[in-house]
Amino acid sequence: MNPTTYQADLHTHTIASGHGSSATITDMAKAAAAKGLQLLGISDHGPATPGGTTPSYFRSLTQAPKNRLGVSILYGAEANILDCSGTLDLSEDILKRLDYTIASMHPAITKPGTKEENTNAYLAAIKNPYVQIIGHCDDSRYPVDYPALVSAAASHRTIFEINAASLRPDGYRGDTRQNNLMLLHLCKHYDHPVLLSSDSHGTAHIGDFSSTLALLQLAEMPKRLILNDSIEKLRMFLA
Repeated sequence: MNPTTYQADLHTHTIASGHGSSATITDMAKAAAAKGLQLLGISDHGPATPGGTTPSYFRSLTQAPKNRLGVSILYGAEANILDCSGTLDLSEDILKRLDYTIASMHPAITKPGTKEENTNAYLAAIKNPYVQIIGHCDDSRYPVDYPALVSAAASHRTIFEINAASLRPDGYRGDTRQNNLMLLHLCKHYDHPVLLSSDSHGTAHIGDFSSTLALLQLAEMPKRLILNDSIEKLRMFLA
C-alpha cells in the first residue's frame, strides 16, 4: 500500500511550534498538495512546550483560510497533558474553538509516572470533550494499561494515532513497535478506528506513513478502520 494513497494528515507542525521547522502554513499546504492530500491538519505544540506557541496564536487560527492551494485545512493543537489528572496547557475557551485537539505527553514537560499514573492521565484526556485524538501513547517511557485506554476511547469516540515518527529508524520514543501492535489489535477488537499521523515538523514527512505500513499489515488492520482513508468518516469523528 502506497502511503500517498491516503487522503489526510492531521499531526503536523509549523515554525510556530518553535523547534525543528521553518515552514509556514502555506509551505505545509504546498507540500500537502504536491503529495495529493485532500485534508491537512495544522497541530502546533501547546504553550508549555519550550519555545512553542502562545494562546493568542491559537485564538487567531479561527480567522485563517480553510482552503489553501486546493487542500482543505483544519486548525488544531497538540496540547500537552501536564499531570495525571489530565490537565492540558490550553484553556477550554481556546480548545472549543479549534477544529480538533491532540493530547500528548512529552518528557521535557511532564515527567513519566507509574503505569497507573500515566494511564490515569490519558484516561482523563480521553474523557475530555475537547480532545479528539490521543497522540503517540506508544512512547515506551510512559508505560500504560492499553486495554483500559482502548476500552475508554471506544466509549468516548476518541481516536488513537499510529505515529509514523515513533516508528521511523530515527525515532526517539524507544521501541514502540509492540506498543503500536497492541493498540492496533485492541482497536480492531473493539472495531474502533485509528488515525495515521506523520508528526511532521516542517514539510519533509507530510503524508508519509511508510513506517507504519508493515505493522498495519502484520495486525491485519482493515482499511475501513483507518480514518485517513475516508475524509467523511474522519470529519464525523472530529465533530
